Amino acid sequence: IRVPAHPAMQALLRATGRPLAAPSANASGSISPTRAEHVLKSLGGRIPCIVDAGPTALGLESTIVGMSGGELRLLRPGPIDLAAPSNTGAKVVAPGMLARHYAPAKPLRLDATEPGENEFVIGFGPVAGHATLSASGNPIEAAARLFDLLHMAEDSACASIAVAPIPETGLGRAIRDRLRRAAARES
Repeated sequence: IRVPAHPAMQALLRATGRPLAAPSANASGSISPTRAEHVLKSLGGRIPCIVDAGPTALGLESTIVGMSGGELRLLRPGPIDLAAPSNTGAKVVAPGMLARHYAPAKPLRLDATEPGENEFVIGFGPVAGHATLSASGNPIEAAARLFDLLHMAEDSACASIAVAPIPETGLGRAIRDRLRRAAARES
């Protein structure tokens, strides 16, 4: 069950007066959208309309938890940081649990402190890059910009993408989860 916080989606739910079932607004496995133009790029021609209420505020998809045997399990880390045990290695039961997901079409290298040849570098903190998730190292700002900058890097003339190190604490845990899946090799 998802209860969206975005005012446009809340208004849509109120207008319909009933629950809605809807898939994600992007092709499975590709970079998540944070703007209407990302949705158009991924699904253009296959959907009748797009609700454009501006860029997403948090950038990352929602935290997903499951209940098994009376115990909460973290299925996908997100903006709500939970101390629940992770379902790492478990069968896929929720969106975003595939080993390779959120992936750009170009190769992605993590924890880059120096640019490689023909790489679009996404910076964080002291690593500047072509564009930065957050010059001050703010994980909230980084989460909000993550997918937008992955789209920018994918659309660049560079052959590959590199992302600066992100600490795996708090919201950084969810950011690194997305980046690990985006960098995973196809099986």
